[in-house]
Amino acid sequence: MSTPVIVYSSTGCPRCHQVKEQLQEWGITYEERNITDNLTYFEELQQRKIFGTPATFINNKPILGFQPEKLMKALGIEVGTIKPSEASSEESEQALAKDEIFRTMDASMTNDIYDFVVIGAGPAGASAALYAARGRLRTLVLDKAPTSGTLAITHKIANYPGVRKEVTGLELLLEMQQQAKDFGATFVRTQVTGIDFSDTELKKVITAEGIVRAKSVFLGVGAKAPSSKISGEEEFTGRGVSYCSTCDAAFFENRLVVVVGENEEAIYEASQLAKFCKEVRLLLPTGHLKGDVTLEELEGKENVHIYKKHRVKEIHGEHAVDRIVIQDEERNEQTWEVDGVFLYLVGMKPGTDFVGNALLRDEEGYITVDDQMKTSIDGVFAGGDARKTIVKQAVISAADGCIAALGAEKHVNKRTQMRPQYS
Repeated sequence: MSTPVIVYSSTGCPRCHQVKEQLQEWGITYEERNITDNLTYFEELQQRKIFGTPATFINNKPILGFQPEKLMKALGIEVGTIKPSEASSEESEQALAKDEIFRTMDASMTNDIYDFVVIGAGPAGASAALYAARGRLRTLVLDKAPTSGTLAITHKIANYPGVRKEVTGLELLLEMQQQAKDFGATFVRTQVTGIDFSDTELKKVITAEGIVRAKSVFLGVGAKAPSSKISGEEEFTGRGVSYCSTCDAAFFENRLVVVVGENEEAIYEASQLAKFCKEVRLLLPTGHLKGDVTLEELEGKENVHIYKKHRVKEIHGEHAVDRIVIQDEERNEQTWEVDGVFLYLVGMKPGTDFVGNALLRDEEGYITVDDQMKTSIDGVFAGGDARKTIVKQAVISAADGCIAALGAEKHVNKRTQMRPQYS
């Protein structure tokens, strides 16, 4: 590949990691310019009116954020022509040498029978794989996009038990996955397109490469944000629209930004941005905070202003964001001149559509389970964001995976009780 490719990245940026990982899988050689480590690179982006990372330049034309289809088009790659196993660049060879966690599906996997197949490699799936593999179950983990889940794109984790230092969600997740792999679990990148649980003995998991058979299954597919976006959001992503203060706060020093959201992440991000920005306006669309969080700290900051029941309707600008349309509680609209918009909108939907009627689900799509993570089908378990919980936390998802794996070990070995794994 002779096309010049430059990736502007920043330390701790999950989407930067996704871009680099994808280019490596395609066998694309690129130059990385980390703006955290080199002020010159930071200034280069500012001069181009780009206010966020990742920014991938192909033939001097930018692609902002992680957009695989646009990357393929710019690189002249047709869908299906390049697969991870065909990558031949120096970067790919180096990545393989580092013992990558995920591998591609091969024919032997569709011929074998596994004790335990895990769908989803997030904290629930990785924990389930860890306990199952340690319990000597032949374990296979399937995930189509292992670094794009909720935990993987969380920029900061400071409250996971046993991890005293602050880490990115991706760092924590990779540790979980590697630990499960160390115990013998196999991780495969593939898309699950359907399931067949009609056979009481062997469950079938349908993938793009073929059917995988298993004695027990765990669904830890997680949840995803709704697909609807604010008008102008996609157009100005990386040009004033951001989702991560760790990645992009420095671009907005002494500027005016708007933070939209009502969850813990939005409140934290507003607090961090206040250290850089001339003014931070926090918009709470419904006026109610989600989770265990308060506005006390923000209310004490002179450069932070809080607007309850205000929404962003439209985002506008020329080369970058310069104004937004706001709707207040009385549905009156006004235009604000701003330099940036940080979005942390909630509203997650479980990724269980492929399950269909094979398992009992509620009206929102969450899989129905009992206190042992058992579903309506014997030998099939579910947990994490695939089931409805009071709060969404990585530690709860990990606990679900543990319970499910111990239940699967009991099911496969036809035990009357779960066997705890104490050394």
